[in-house]
Amino acid sequence: MLLQLHIQNYAIIEEITIDFSEGLQVITGETGAGKSIIAGALSLVLGERADTTILTHRDRKAVVEASFRVHHLKDVEKFLAEEELDREQELVLRREISPNGKSRAFINDTPVNLEQLRRLCSMLVDLHQQFDILSLGEAGFQLAVVDALAANTALLAKYRSVFNQLQQLRHQLEKLKERQSTADKENDYHKYLFNELDEAGLKENEFEDAEISLKRQSHSEAIKNVLTGIHFNLEMSEHPMVQQLRSFSQQMEPFRVYHEKFPEILQRLGSLHIEMQDLAGEIETVNSHLQFDAAEIEKLNERMHAGYKLFKKHQVSTTADLIRLRDELKNKLSESLNIAEEIHSKEKQVTNFIGEATVLAQQLSVRRKAQIAGLEEKVNGLLKKVGMPNARILVVFNEATLNEQGMDQIEFLFDANKSDRFEPIKKVASGGELSRLMLCIKSLVARSMDMPTLLFDEIDAGISGEAAKQVGIILKELSGKRQVICITHQPQIAGKGNAHYYVFKEVKGDQVNTKIRLLDVESRIVVIAKMLSGEKPTAAALENARELVN
Repeated sequence: MLLQLHIQNYAIIEEITIDFSEGLQVITGETGAGKSIIAGALSLVLGERADTTILTHRDRKAVVEASFRVHHLKDVEKFLAEEELDREQELVLRREISPNGKSRAFINDTPVNLEQLRRLCSMLVDLHQQFDILSLGEAGFQLAVVDALAANTALLAKYRSVFNQLQQLRHQLEKLKERQSTADKENDYHKYLFNELDEAGLKENEFEDAEISLKRQSHSEAIKNVLTGIHFNLEMSEHPMVQQLRSFSQQMEPFRVYHEKFPEILQRLGSLHIEMQDLAGEIETVNSHLQFDAAEIEKLNERMHAGYKLFKKHQVSTTADLIRLRDELKNKLSESLNIAEEIHSKEKQVTNFIGEATVLAQQLSVRRKAQIAGLEEKVNGLLKKVGMPNARILVVFNEATLNEQGMDQIEFLFDANKSDRFEPIKKVASGGELSRLMLCIKSLVARSMDMPTLLFDEIDAGISGEAAKQVGIILKELSGKRQVICITHQPQIAGKGNAHYYVFKEVKGDQVNTKIRLLDVESRIVVIAKMLSGEKPTAAALENARELVN
């Protein structure tokens, strides 16, 4: 509920503060006094855009501040928690427009952006102006009206939970199929590359070892000559080195005890002799196995040629690189098979959720269809009361594909003159007709929908007499569970208010300011009497006004 509205330096308002209460709050005043300016100021604090043209004094900022009581609104509490905003006993919203055009918004003194402010305000105030036709003509609002009458809140929440999960699964499935499509395009080529590398039978360090073997074969004759020469000098020459070492040890042996180092020298000479014998034997063995093999050379050349082709093709330089590439290709081919399995599993999940969502959507449809006839009858009855005896609405119900609202498409059609030509509301209804039609609809669903504070700006345009009286009655009934603020020119509506505010102009020098005051009972009677008969009300007008107030 709106508790207080403070406006400063806005249009022709120097500064005013309005304290609101529960029930029907009516605002009246002479033409041009600034009644709609107050609604405009409230629109500003609710998130509408503004510029410096609204400044009364161009050297000071404009400030509009609204205080609300929100303890019963769960959506508001959830919003504040999600946005990490302070939760107080009262919720205070503020807009400031600086002379340089900069706009700032605050929720409980915390700076916020306009989108945050609008989201919150949509839960607090429904600002219904004479030419505000957007919501009534929107399919979403029309469907919400039917859902409110059908008490579909819990069922719709359950359906949306299932539908949102379905949408997530569909998105995941789409991504998997995109990956599969990409993989399919590359799979044939990857398979060809993998088979080529796999058939190559690669072994660790194979081409590096083959290169060494090929070089050894190519130089085998020179290597044998060197090894033969070494072996000859070690054991086969006229004075072989092995025999010389043995001779050195024999010559030294008689003198072993004559010096403390001689035993060590003899031991080392013996070790050298043994090592030299082993080395000579090893060289002879290697030399005997080293043979020039033309077939082996050809085989190695072929293998190395295959290796060089693979190196060049894949732009790598080692056997390890080729093995790593082969393993990567194998993993990619395996992943492609895994994606196919994931797609199959995800498709089953999507099918299951479509089935579950369809069952819930059908339940919603049944409940919605049950409300159509009653909605048409009640709204058409109310239209007659508010001065539109020939107007009728027709609710068209069609099936749609599954969406966030279910599987129904609902459209309100309107015929203002019993022509039997029903057209979409936004195409054929005038501003005044829309306002009264919206009032009739809102009066039916106010107790079902979690509607916020309602503000009607001159909803009575184009009506008078009995029609105005009926509008007043509807507004009064509507305010039984919701705060209703109504800017009106009609005395029949003004008389229904729980509180009556009067807007007037005050002239000081060359400055005109808008002021507002809360009327007591006697002041209300006088103001309403003037609305009935003019600036100097007659006794009859005063008596009539007294009857309207009582």
